[in-house]
Amino acid sequence: MRQPPAPTEASGARAPRARPGRTAGAIAAVALLSGLAIAPQAGPARAQPPAHATDSAKAKNGKASSGKATPAPSTAPKADASSPAAGAGALGLPPGTLGHFPQLDTAGAKGDIAYGAYQRGFYITALQAALKRVKADNDPVAMTLVAELYNHGFGVPHDQKAAIDWYHKAATAGSADAQFALGLMALTGNGMTANEEEAAKMFRQAAEKGHGAAAYNLGLLYMQGRKVRQDMPKAAHWFELAAEKDLEDAQYALAVLLKAGNGVDRDVPGAAQLMGRAAKLGHVTAQVEFAIMQFNGMGVPKDEAAAAALFRKAALAGNAIAQNRYARLLSAGRGTAQDPVAAVSWHLMAKSRGLGDPMLDGVADKLSPEDRRKAEDQARRWGAELPSTGAPAGPPQGGARQAAPAGNAAKPASKPAAQTKPSAPAAAKPAPATP
Repeated sequence: MRQPPAPTEASGARAPRARPGRTAGAIAAVALLSGLAIAPQAGPARAQPPAHATDSAKAKNGKASSGKATPAPSTAPKADASSPAAGAGALGLPPGTLGHFPQLDTAGAKGDIAYGAYQRGFYITALQAALKRVKADNDPVAMTLVAELYNHGFGVPHDQKAAIDWYHKAATAGSADAQFALGLMALTGNGMTANEEEAAKMFRQAAEKGHGAAAYNLGLLYMQGRKVRQDMPKAAHWFELAAEKDLEDAQYALAVLLKAGNGVDRDVPGAAQLMGRAAKLGHVTAQVEFAIMQFNGMGVPKDEAAAAALFRKAALAGNAIAQNRYARLLSAGRGTAQDPVAAVSWHLMAKSRGLGDPMLDGVADKLSPEDRRKAEDQARRWGAELPSTGAPAGPPQGGARQAAPAGNAAKPASKPAAQTKPSAPAAAKPAPATP
Protein backbone atom coordinates (compact mmCIF):
# COMPACT_ATOMS: atom_id res chain seq x y z
CA MET A 1 0.00 0.00 0.00
CA ARG A 2 1.32 3.44 -0.86
CA GLN A 3 2.61 5.31 2.15
CA PRO A 4 0.42 8.34 2.82
CA PRO A 5 2.19 11.67 2.68
CA ALA A 6 3.98 12.69 5.84
CA PRO A 7 4.10 16.18 7.28
CA THR A 8 6.55 18.61 5.76
CA GLU A 9 7.48 22.14 6.56
CA ALA A 10 4.33 23.29 4.79
CA SER A 11 2.90 24.10 8.12
CA GLY A 12 0.07 25.47 10.16
CA ALA A 13 1.17 29.10 9.88
CA ARG A 14 2.30 31.35 7.11
CA ALA A 15 5.45 33.40 7.55
CA PRO A 16 4.65 37.11 7.44
CA ARG A 17 5.95 38.97 4.44
CA ALA A 18 6.66 42.67 4.43
CA ARG A 19 4.77 44.04 1.45
CA PRO A 20 4.20 47.76 0.94
CA GLY A 21 0.58 48.66 1.41
CA ARG A 22 -0.42 45.29 2.77
CA THR A 23 -0.83 43.80 6.21
CA ALA A 24 2.12 41.62 7.10
CA GLY A 25 1.56 37.90 7.18
CA ALA A 26 -0.20 35.66 9.57
CA ILE A 27 1.19 36.49 12.98
CA ALA A 28 -1.93 38.36 13.94
CA ALA A 29 -1.42 41.95 13.06
CA VAL A 30 -3.00 44.12 15.69
CA ALA A 31 -6.76 44.06 15.53
CA LEU A 32 -8.65 46.91 17.11
CA LEU A 33 -10.39 45.61 20.17
CA SER A 34 -14.01 46.25 20.93
CA GLY A 35 -14.29 47.24 24.54
CA LEU A 36 -11.58 45.22 26.23
CA ALA A 37 -11.52 41.96 24.32
CA ILE A 38 -10.68 40.33 21.02
CA ALA A 39 -11.66 36.94 22.33
CA PRO A 40 -13.31 36.29 25.71
CA GLN A 41 -10.28 37.31 27.71
CA ALA A 42 -9.48 39.98 30.21
CA GLY A 43 -8.88 43.58 29.19
CA PRO A 44 -5.94 45.77 29.98
CA ALA A 45 -4.90 44.68 33.40
CA ARG A 46 -8.42 43.33 33.89
CA ALA A 47 -8.86 40.96 36.77
CA GLN A 48 -12.11 39.31 37.74
CA PRO A 49 -12.64 39.12 41.48
CA PRO A 50 -12.13 35.70 43.01
CA ALA A 51 -15.29 33.63 42.81
CA HIS A 52 -15.50 33.46 46.58
CA ALA A 53 -14.83 37.13 47.33
CA THR A 54 -17.05 40.21 47.27
CA ASP A 55 -16.73 43.75 48.49
CA SER A 56 -19.69 46.10 48.68
CA ALA A 57 -19.33 49.51 47.06
CA LYS A 58 -21.98 50.91 49.34
CA ALA A 59 -21.16 53.23 52.18
CA LYS A 60 -23.30 53.29 55.27
CA ASN A 61 -23.13 56.05 57.87
CA GLY A 62 -19.95 57.30 56.26
CA LYS A 63 -18.14 53.98 56.73
CA ALA A 64 -17.14 51.50 54.04
CA SER A 65 -19.00 48.23 54.26
CA SER A 66 -17.08 45.12 53.22
CA GLY A 67 -18.49 41.73 52.39
CA LYS A 68 -17.17 38.38 53.53
CA ALA A 69 -14.81 36.22 51.57
CA THR A 70 -15.81 32.61 52.06
CA PRO A 71 -13.38 30.14 50.49
CA ALA A 72 -14.02 26.51 51.36
CA PRO A 73 -13.52 24.85 53.72
CA SER A 74 -12.81 27.71 56.15
CA THR A 75 -14.19 31.21 56.29
CA ALA A 76 -11.77 33.89 55.17
CA PRO A 77 -11.28 36.98 57.31
CA LYS A 78 -13.38 40.05 56.87
CA ALA A 79 -10.93 42.80 55.98
CA ASP A 80 -12.40 46.27 56.12
CA ALA A 81 -11.07 49.73 56.72
CA SER A 82 -11.75 49.75 60.44
CA SER A 83 -9.06 49.40 63.06
CA PRO A 84 -7.88 45.86 63.85
CA ALA A 85 -9.76 44.20 66.62
CA ALA A 86 -8.03 43.51 69.87
CA GLY A 87 -5.92 40.39 69.62
CA ALA A 88 -5.81 40.52 65.81
CA GLY A 89 -2.74 39.30 64.01
CA ALA A 90 -0.88 40.75 61.04
CA LEU A 91 -2.96 42.97 58.73
CA GLY A 92 -5.70 43.09 61.35
CA LEU A 93 -6.68 39.47 60.66
CA PRO A 94 -7.72 37.03 63.37
CA PRO A 95 -4.71 34.91 64.42
CA GLY A 96 -6.46 31.75 63.22
CA THR A 97 -6.32 32.95 59.63
CA LEU A 98 -2.57 33.47 59.55
CA GLY A 99 -0.75 31.17 57.17
CA HIS A 100 -3.38 31.37 54.44
CA PHE A 101 -1.39 34.13 52.74
CA PRO A 102 2.21 33.62 53.93
CA GLN A 103 3.69 36.31 51.70
CA LEU A 104 1.48 38.86 53.46
CA ASP A 105 0.68 37.34 56.83
CA THR A 106 4.01 36.04 58.12
CA ALA A 107 5.00 37.87 61.26
CA GLY A 108 7.52 40.57 60.39
CA ALA A 109 6.91 40.22 56.64
CA LYS A 110 6.57 43.33 54.51
CA GLY A 111 3.42 42.74 52.50
CA ASP A 112 1.42 44.91 50.14
CA ILE A 113 -1.78 45.65 52.05
CA ALA A 114 -3.50 47.46 49.17
CA TYR A 115 -2.89 44.68 46.68
CA GLY A 116 -3.64 42.02 49.28
CA ALA A 117 -7.08 43.56 49.75
CA TYR A 118 -7.57 43.88 46.00
CA GLN A 119 -6.57 40.27 45.44
CA ARG A 120 -9.12 39.06 48.00
CA GLY A 121 -11.90 41.18 46.57
CA PHE A 122 -12.01 43.87 49.27
CA TYR A 123 -11.92 46.78 46.88
CA ILE A 124 -12.90 49.59 49.27
CA THR A 125 -10.08 48.57 51.58
CA ALA A 126 -7.72 48.43 48.58
CA LEU A 127 -8.78 51.91 47.47
CA GLN A 128 -8.30 53.44 50.90
CA ALA A 129 -4.87 51.81 51.36
CA ALA A 130 -3.76 52.87 47.87
CA LEU A 131 -4.90 56.47 48.36
CA LYS A 132 -3.03 56.56 51.65
CA ARG A 133 0.16 55.51 49.85
CA VAL A 134 -0.38 58.07 47.11
CA LYS A 135 -0.75 60.83 49.68
CA ALA A 136 2.27 59.70 51.67
CA ASP A 137 4.71 58.71 48.91
CA ASN A 138 3.20 59.72 45.54
CA ASP A 139 3.49 56.00 44.77
CA PRO A 140 2.92 55.20 41.03
CA VAL A 141 2.08 51.58 41.84
CA ALA A 142 -0.71 52.70 44.15
CA MET A 143 -1.90 55.22 41.53
CA THR A 144 -2.18 52.39 39.02
CA LEU A 145 -4.29 50.38 41.43
CA VAL A 146 -6.65 53.33 41.96
CA ALA A 147 -6.96 53.63 38.17
CA GLU A 148 -7.79 49.94 37.94
CA LEU A 149 -10.55 50.22 40.50
CA TYR A 150 -12.18 53.13 38.69
CA ASN A 151 -11.67 51.55 35.29
CA HIS A 152 -13.55 48.39 36.28
CA GLY A 153 -15.93 49.80 38.85
CA PHE A 154 -14.54 47.65 41.65
CA GLY A 155 -15.66 49.11 44.98
CA VAL A 156 -16.38 52.48 43.35
CA PRO A 157 -18.71 53.65 40.57
CA HIS A 158 -17.26 52.93 37.14
CA ASP A 159 -15.59 56.14 35.99
CA GLN A 160 -13.33 55.94 32.95
CA LYS A 161 -12.42 59.62 33.08
CA ALA A 162 -11.16 59.22 36.63
CA ALA A 163 -9.38 56.02 35.62
CA ILE A 164 -7.60 57.74 32.73
CA ASP A 165 -6.59 60.63 34.98
CA TRP A 166 -5.07 58.20 37.49
CA TYR A 167 -3.36 56.19 34.73
CA HIS A 168 -1.81 59.42 33.43
CA LYS A 169 -0.59 60.36 36.91
CA ALA A 170 0.93 56.90 37.36
CA ALA A 171 2.47 56.92 33.88
CA THR A 172 4.02 60.33 34.47
CA ALA A 173 5.42 59.02 37.75
CA GLY A 174 7.06 56.16 35.83
CA SER A 175 4.64 53.21 36.01
CA ALA A 176 5.19 50.91 33.03
CA ASP A 177 1.90 49.19 33.78
CA ALA A 178 -0.02 52.45 33.58
CA GLN A 179 1.75 53.29 30.31
CA PHE A 180 0.75 49.87 28.99
CA ALA A 181 -2.88 50.36 30.06
CA LEU A 182 -3.00 53.76 28.35
CA GLY A 183 -1.52 52.20 25.23
CA LEU A 184 -4.28 49.62 25.10
CA MET A 185 -6.95 52.27 25.66
CA ALA A 186 -5.50 54.38 22.84
CA LEU A 187 -5.31 51.32 20.59
CA THR A 188 -8.90 50.26 21.25
CA GLY A 189 -10.54 53.65 21.55
CA ASN A 190 -11.74 52.61 24.99
CA GLY A 191 -12.48 55.80 26.92
CA MET A 192 -10.57 57.95 24.44
CA THR A 193 -10.24 58.51 20.72
CA ALA A 194 -8.49 55.58 19.05
CA ASN A 195 -4.96 56.58 18.07
CA GLU A 196 -2.40 53.99 17.02
CA GLU A 197 0.44 56.49 17.09
CA GLU A 198 -0.35 57.33 20.72
CA ALA A 199 -0.70 53.62 21.49
CA ALA A 200 2.74 52.97 19.99
CA LYS A 201 4.19 55.83 22.04
CA MET A 202 2.81 54.46 25.30
CA PHE A 203 3.76 50.86 24.45
CA ARG A 204 7.30 52.03 23.67
CA GLN A 205 7.61 53.82 27.01
CA ALA A 206 6.49 50.71 28.86
CA ALA A 207 8.54 48.35 26.68
CA GLU A 208 11.71 50.36 27.30
CA LYS A 209 11.16 49.66 30.99
CA GLY A 210 11.02 45.92 30.25
CA HIS A 211 7.25 45.44 30.00
CA GLY A 212 6.89 42.27 27.93
CA ALA A 213 3.25 42.64 26.85
CA ALA A 214 3.89 46.22 25.73
CA ALA A 215 6.92 45.10 23.71
CA TYR A 216 4.85 42.40 22.01
CA ASN A 217 2.06 44.83 21.13
CA LEU A 218 4.58 47.36 19.81
CA GLY A 219 6.07 44.64 17.63
CA LEU A 220 2.63 43.89 16.24
CA LEU A 221 2.09 47.56 15.39
CA TYR A 222 5.39 47.69 13.49
CA MET A 223 4.49 44.51 11.65
CA GLN A 224 0.98 45.72 10.86
CA GLY A 225 2.25 48.90 9.26
CA ARG A 226 -1.08 50.66 9.29
CA LYS A 227 -0.70 53.98 11.12
CA VAL A 228 2.78 53.19 12.36
CA ARG A 229 5.17 52.70 9.43
CA GLN A 230 5.82 49.04 8.77
CA ASP A 231 9.29 48.02 9.93
CA MET A 232 9.95 44.30 10.21
CA PRO A 233 13.41 44.60 11.85
CA LYS A 234 11.86 46.76 14.58
CA ALA A 235 9.01 44.29 14.95
CA ALA A 236 11.54 41.50 15.41
CA HIS A 237 13.46 43.58 17.97
CA TRP A 238 10.40 44.11 20.17
CA PHE A 239 9.26 40.51 19.75
CA GLU A 240 12.69 39.43 20.98
CA LEU A 241 12.39 41.58 24.10
CA ALA A 242 8.95 40.15 24.83
CA ALA A 243 10.15 36.61 24.08
CA GLU A 244 12.83 36.99 26.74
CA LYS A 245 9.98 37.63 29.20
CA ASP A 246 8.55 34.21 28.27
CA LEU A 247 5.54 35.52 26.38
CA GLU A 248 4.73 32.55 24.19
CA ASP A 249 2.99 34.65 21.53
CA ALA A 250 6.15 36.72 21.09
CA GLN A 251 8.30 33.60 20.94
CA TYR A 252 6.06 32.18 18.24
CA ALA A 253 6.03 35.46 16.29
CA LEU A 254 9.81 35.82 16.37
CA ALA A 255 10.26 32.15 15.45
CA VAL A 256 8.18 32.63 12.30
CA LEU A 257 10.23 35.67 11.31
CA LEU A 258 13.50 33.81 11.91
CA LYS A 259 12.32 30.78 9.98
CA ALA A 260 11.40 32.93 6.97
CA GLY A 261 14.25 35.43 7.27
CA ASN A 262 11.66 38.20 7.34
CA GLY A 263 13.17 41.35 8.84
CA VAL A 264 16.02 39.29 10.35
CA ASP A 265 18.71 36.94 9.11
CA ARG A 266 17.25 33.50 8.48
CA ASP A 267 18.02 31.24 11.43
CA VAL A 268 16.19 27.92 11.35
CA PRO A 269 17.83 26.45 14.49
CA GLY A 270 17.02 29.66 16.37
CA ALA A 271 13.47 29.52 15.08
CA ALA A 272 13.15 25.92 16.25
CA GLN A 273 14.44 26.81 19.71
CA LEU A 274 11.90 29.62 20.10
CA MET A 275 9.10 27.53 18.64
CA GLY A 276 9.89 24.78 21.12
CA ARG A 277 9.81 27.24 24.03
CA ALA A 278 6.45 28.59 22.93
CA ALA A 279 5.16 25.03 22.52
CA LYS A 280 6.19 24.15 26.07
CA LEU A 281 4.32 27.20 27.34
CA GLY A 282 1.14 25.90 25.72
CA HIS A 283 0.99 27.85 22.44
CA VAL A 284 -0.99 25.37 20.35
CA THR A 285 0.00 26.72 16.92
CA ALA A 286 3.64 26.61 18.01
CA GLN A 287 3.15 23.00 19.06
CA VAL A 288 1.99 22.17 15.53
CA GLU A 289 4.87 24.09 13.96
CA PHE A 290 7.48 22.56 16.24
CA ALA A 291 6.10 19.05 15.66
CA ILE A 292 6.51 19.57 11.92
CA MET A 293 10.08 20.76 12.45
CA GLN A 294 10.79 17.70 14.62
CA PHE A 295 9.29 15.34 12.06
CA ASN A 296 11.40 16.77 9.25
CA GLY A 297 14.54 17.41 11.29
CA MET A 298 14.35 21.10 10.48
CA GLY A 299 16.55 23.01 12.91
CA VAL A 300 16.34 20.13 15.40
CA PRO A 301 17.25 16.45 15.28
CA LYS A 302 14.65 14.41 13.42
CA ASP A 303 12.33 12.67 15.90
CA GLU A 304 9.11 11.23 14.49
CA ALA A 305 7.94 9.83 17.84
CA ALA A 306 8.31 13.20 19.59
CA ALA A 307 6.54 14.87 16.67
CA ALA A 308 3.63 12.41 16.88
CA ALA A 309 3.29 13.01 20.62
CA LEU A 310 3.22 16.77 20.12
CA PHE A 311 0.72 16.53 17.26
CA ARG A 312 -1.50 14.50 19.58
CA LYS A 313 -1.19 17.11 22.33
CA ALA A 314 -2.24 19.91 19.98
CA ALA A 315 -4.98 17.70 18.53
CA LEU A 316 -6.37 17.20 22.02
CA ALA A 317 -6.46 20.99 22.35
CA GLY A 318 -8.82 21.05 19.36
CA ASN A 319 -6.40 22.19 16.65
CA ALA A 320 -7.63 20.94 13.27
CA ILE A 321 -4.17 20.99 11.64
CA ALA A 322 -2.80 18.80 14.42
CA GLN A 323 -5.76 16.44 14.17
CA ASN A 324 -5.15 16.07 10.45
CA ARG A 325 -1.40 15.53 10.84
CA TYR A 326 -1.82 13.05 13.67
CA ALA A 327 -4.39 11.16 11.61
CA ARG A 328 -1.87 10.87 8.78
CA LEU A 329 0.79 9.51 11.12
CA LEU A 330 -1.65 6.98 12.59
CA SER A 331 -2.65 5.82 9.14
CA ALA A 332 1.00 5.37 8.10
CA GLY A 333 2.39 4.13 11.42
CA ARG A 334 5.01 6.89 11.45
CA GLY A 335 6.14 7.87 14.94
CA THR A 336 3.29 5.93 16.48
CA ALA A 337 1.61 2.54 16.11
CA GLN A 338 -0.47 2.19 12.97
CA ASP A 339 -4.20 2.48 13.75
CA PRO A 340 -6.50 3.15 10.79
CA VAL A 341 -9.62 3.38 12.96
CA ALA A 342 -8.11 6.05 15.22
CA ALA A 343 -6.72 7.78 12.13
CA VAL A 344 -10.20 8.06 10.65
CA SER A 345 -11.60 9.29 13.96
CA TRP A 346 -9.10 12.15 14.08
CA HIS A 347 -9.67 12.83 10.39
CA LEU A 348 -13.41 13.15 10.93
CA MET A 349 -12.84 15.57 13.80
CA ALA A 350 -10.54 17.72 11.65
CA LYS A 351 -13.06 17.55 8.84
CA SER A 352 -15.83 18.75 11.16
CA ARG A 353 -13.64 21.82 11.81
CA GLY A 354 -13.34 22.55 8.11
CA LEU A 355 -10.14 20.70 7.20
CA GLY A 356 -10.80 17.87 4.77
CA ASP A 357 -8.22 15.47 3.35
CA PRO A 358 -8.97 13.29 0.29
CA MET A 359 -6.14 10.90 1.16
CA LEU A 360 -7.68 10.19 4.57
CA ASP A 361 -11.12 9.92 2.97
CA GLY A 362 -9.59 7.04 1.05
CA VAL A 363 -8.37 5.43 4.29
CA ALA A 364 -11.89 5.74 5.68
CA ASP A 365 -13.39 4.12 2.56
CA LYS A 366 -11.23 1.03 3.08
CA LEU A 367 -12.49 0.39 6.62
CA SER A 368 -15.03 -2.34 7.20
CA PRO A 369 -18.55 -1.11 8.00
CA GLU A 370 -18.02 -2.10 11.64
CA ASP A 371 -14.69 -0.22 11.90
CA ARG A 372 -16.20 2.78 10.11
CA ARG A 373 -19.02 2.95 12.66
CA LYS A 374 -16.47 2.64 15.47
CA ALA A 375 -14.41 5.50 14.03
CA GLU A 376 -17.50 7.69 13.63
CA ASP A 377 -18.66 6.95 17.18
CA GLN A 378 -15.21 7.79 18.55
CA ALA A 379 -15.12 11.02 16.54
CA ARG A 380 -18.51 12.08 17.89
CA ARG A 381 -17.59 11.19 21.46
CA TRP A 382 -14.10 12.69 21.37
CA GLY A 383 -15.18 15.71 19.36
CA ALA A 384 -17.85 16.61 21.89
CA GLU A 385 -15.23 16.67 24.65
CA LEU A 386 -12.45 18.57 22.86
CA PRO A 387 -12.13 22.36 22.75
CA SER A 388 -11.80 24.17 19.46
CA THR A 389 -8.86 26.48 18.76
CA GLY A 390 -10.48 28.01 15.73
CA ALA A 391 -10.73 27.37 12.02
CA PRO A 392 -7.75 25.79 10.28
CA ALA A 393 -7.65 28.42 7.56
CA GLY A 394 -8.63 32.03 7.17
CA PRO A 395 -7.54 35.45 8.37
CA PRO A 396 -5.35 35.88 11.43
CA GLN A 397 -7.21 35.73 14.71
CA GLY A 398 -4.60 36.96 17.17
CA GLY A 399 -4.16 40.47 18.42
CA ALA A 400 -3.01 42.77 21.14
CA ARG A 401 -1.76 41.16 24.28
CA GLN A 402 -3.47 42.13 27.52
CA ALA A 403 -2.29 41.78 31.08
CA ALA A 404 -4.06 40.97 34.31
CA PRO A 405 -3.06 41.90 37.85
CA ALA A 406 -0.88 39.23 39.38
CA GLY A 407 2.02 38.85 41.72
CA ASN A 408 2.94 40.67 44.85
CA ALA A 409 2.24 44.31 44.03
CA ALA A 410 -0.77 46.51 43.56
CA LYS A 411 -0.34 46.80 39.84
CA PRO A 412 -1.06 44.99 36.57
CA ALA A 413 1.41 42.23 35.85
CA SER A 414 4.18 42.82 33.37
CA LYS A 415 3.63 39.25 32.22
CA PRO A 416 0.03 38.49 31.31
CA ALA A 417 -1.62 35.68 33.20
CA ALA A 418 -2.10 32.50 31.20
CA GLN A 419 -5.86 32.85 31.00
CA THR A 420 -5.59 36.23 29.32
CA LYS A 421 -3.62 35.27 26.33
CA PRO A 422 -5.19 35.94 22.95
CA SER A 423 -6.21 33.22 20.58
CA ALA A 424 -3.36 31.93 18.47
CA PRO A 425 -3.28 33.11 14.85
CA ALA A 426 -5.23 30.83 12.59
CA ALA A 427 -3.05 28.40 10.73
CA ALA A 428 -2.92 28.25 6.98
CA LYS A 429 -4.47 25.19 5.39
CA PRO A 430 -1.54 22.93 4.53
CA ALA A 431 -0.72 22.11 0.98
CA PRO A 432 -0.59 18.43 0.04
CA ALA A 433 2.56 17.12 1.67
CA THR A 434 5.23 14.92 0.17
CA PRO A 435 6.98 12.10 2.04
